[in-house]
Amino acid sequence: MSTPSLTRRDRILGALLGVHAGDSLGATLEFQGWWNIHCMFPNGLRDIIGGGHFSWPAGHATDDTDLTRAVLLAYRDVARAKKKGKENDVVKIAAEYMLDWLDGRDWPGRVKGSRPCDVGGATVEGLERYRQTRDPAAAGAGEGRAGNGSLMRCIPTGLFQREWGSLWDESVAISAVTHDDLVCTFSCAVYNTVVAALVEGKSVEEAFQAGIGAVRYTERLAGKEEDPVFRLKKERAIKKVEQALVTGRTLIKVDDLARNGPDGARNVKKALPLAAKGFVLESLTIAIAALFDERSLEEILIDVVRFGGDSDTNGAIAGGLLGARDGVDAIPVRWREKLQFREEFEKVVDEILSVE
Repeated sequence: MSTPSLTRRDRILGALLGVHAGDSLGATLEFQGWWNIHCMFPNGLRDIIGGGHFSWPAGHATDDTDLTRAVLLAYRDVARAKKKGKENDVVKIAAEYMLDWLDGRDWPGRVKGSRPCDVGGATVEGLERYRQTRDPAAAGAGEGRAGNGSLMRCIPTGLFQREWGSLWDESVAISAVTHDDLVCTFSCAVYNTVVAALVEGKSVEEAFQAGIGAVRYTERLAGKEEDPVFRLKKERAIKKVEQALVTGRTLIKVDDLARNGPDGARNVKKALPLAAKGFVLESLTIAIAALFDERSLEEILIDVVRFGGDSDTNGAIAGGLLGARDGVDAIPVRWREKLQFREEFEKVVDEILSVE
């Protein structure tokens, strides 16, 4: 499942456009149940056609890709500053771009000053707190808000931060701008650890083990916390994230989920008790199951969104891993041609890589 001949650029661009493709493919099916999707598309939705609950134009970014763009532009700005011998705070820059998106300040595809038609409650709450304080560490929607709204946008850190400690810290901090619950912040850091390993040409198994290693590293640090209440919360979050990884690796298969749905697939009630409707750990589980699926990126993503639920976000998160695994050319040309930010993402990737 590893393709060593792929360049780092192939994998980075594959990851970003994999997020975009999974998002745009799944947007048509968002909020639909498995049975309805099965009736509408018995063989799965095979093309990016738009529509859906929000009547998206074909290939248009939803909040998943828009917020990925916000984080990506932050890394571009850091690269530009680095070229001039300066340093910038990538977390604060990302938060400002996210606020630009929320407020519609010159955001592509939006009427200036308009709010996005699709935005999660935790994202709004976190960004409104950031607006008041302009301090990323003082934002966040709070404990218990464990949706997938930061996992869906976190991948630029895994693509461009090559120092592991900084990768972990930036993943956690960028997540916490909106989603500061520990299972969200740790999920982002572990996901990006897997992404970084794939981009460096590691095999799927090696990338998975890197993710497990990152979880266990954090577990060793958990005992150093002075506050016993926080320490207990941290230990519980670590175990949940590790279980989500293992569950995706061992208990479910993407094609089985697509064929048999939330009532008939093997181990589905244990692995996805909330039917993949937006809980961060379930989206992480599906993405890991997708990563270990040996079929083409196209067939896997078609089946990921075919399961229903939060189909665009599940597609985006899985698509990021698959794109990093298989490279940009694994994304069908007919999909790539429709993606709203394809050309911009290509230019930004090349600009950042030119500084490394």
